[in-house]
Amino acid sequence: MSWYISAVKCLSRSFKSNNAALSGGRRGLTRIAIVGSGPAGFYTAHHLIKQCDDVRVDIFEALPVPFGLIRFGVAPDHPEVKNVINQFTTLALTDRCRFIGNINIGTDININQLRSYYNGVVLAYGAEEDKTMGIKGEDSYGVFSARSFVSWYNGLPGYENLNLNLSSGDTAVIIGQGNVALDIARILLTPLDTLKETDICSHAVDALSFSKIKKVIMVGRRGPLQVAFTIKELREMTKLPQCKTMIKHKDMLPYKDIISELPRPRKRLTELMLKTSSDGRDISNDDNVLELLFCRSPMEIIARNEITKGIKLEINELIEDANGGNTTAVGSGEYETIDCSMVLRSIGYKSRNIDPEIPFDEKLGIINNSKGRVVNNGTTINGLYCSGWVKRGPTGVILTTMNDAFETAGSIIEDNKNGMLPSSNTARDILNDIKGFEPVLFEDWLKIDEEEKRRGELVGKPREKIVSVLEMLQIIKNNKN
Repeated sequence: MSWYISAVKCLSRSFKSNNAALSGGRRGLTRIAIVGSGPAGFYTAHHLIKQCDDVRVDIFEALPVPFGLIRFGVAPDHPEVKNVINQFTTLALTDRCRFIGNINIGTDININQLRSYYNGVVLAYGAEEDKTMGIKGEDSYGVFSARSFVSWYNGLPGYENLNLNLSSGDTAVIIGQGNVALDIARILLTPLDTLKETDICSHAVDALSFSKIKKVIMVGRRGPLQVAFTIKELREMTKLPQCKTMIKHKDMLPYKDIISELPRPRKRLTELMLKTSSDGRDISNDDNVLELLFCRSPMEIIARNEITKGIKLEINELIEDANGGNTTAVGSGEYETIDCSMVLRSIGYKSRNIDPEIPFDEKLGIINNSKGRVVNNGTTINGLYCSGWVKRGPTGVILTTMNDAFETAGSIIEDNKNGMLPSSNTARDILNDIKGFEPVLFEDWLKIDEEEKRRGELVGKPREKIVSVLEMLQIIKNNKN
């Protein structure tokens, strides 16, 4: 929670500050386009507008609705994290920042076309593809990506009809031990009456009402000292009603005597894991169960008639390098099989290239850059920048993204002072030249927002998200007539 409070305080203070005038290599208006309206996009816009009196920012979004990962990635039972939307809204309502939704950059408009209207373009479109396990049977029914599952319960258009097999068995396996994996486990095991009070989509509530899943096993390649989730999320899980968190005591004993030597965040997390560990005898048949399973690698999805029935895991041994640094998981040649009806891979997202003009590292899944400046074969492309996950990879929390966005904004400010931003025809408004599309402005989004809140109030929840783009556009039209 501390990272969230820090981010909001920083953003709030900045709106109270006086803008520092930017003088240097350019006179008059500097126009910046940002591709992507998630945290990376809004934080980049915020820092530019805070620091520069002469900057105007347009934030482009493929969907008619803003806020990206805040809206479609944050778990519905974590509403406090979404409060930063209030700050982004304040920014979007100023006359120096304009939201332009329902325009897909890379498809509707290419990067070179976009650059012709602006002095600088920032690519901040996140990561919308998945890493795969690359194992036999991975395409079987019952295997889903974490991104798809999260998009389903959070109402990302196009995922509302995800055909989940929640009633086929009582056990789900999640490959991965990060915060997203814990989010998924919590959604699967939280009492339905609790979820109904959040902004989780109604189609997800309907499907979860038929769920038979009572046990979720989170599998990690390495050991307890290498888990990627944070203490807040684990503590929340240990307090979940009607659910027990199972960590085998024997898995934690080897670390009991070295806990005091660990860095403070890892020390506190490991202490909680040790405290939570047990021999499992306190678990009753009526309990839902989250089990953490360490030192296992997925080898094969066991399927019958292309339907998931289980997963084969290899038991790993942990090898530390000679300097006591990185710990590597090495297969032992011993295997075990877990019966399950669903496997969710939570091993990371990856970005994609939206335009052939962008120098993209396919292996790393990021845009080649130096401090946010896009670089092609060692040469900086003046006026082209990147921010967020597409810049550094899908890691960190929202505070990480804020700091990353501020770095990119700082590079833009420095380049502008040094006269490095290319000229453009800033007298032309791109909206006047867009033909055949229906751009959505922020005041249009507010109509969708109002309708979602109205629908939510009818059923006792904060909002009922609209998951159809066509319905969103129709609401806008109805309010203009």
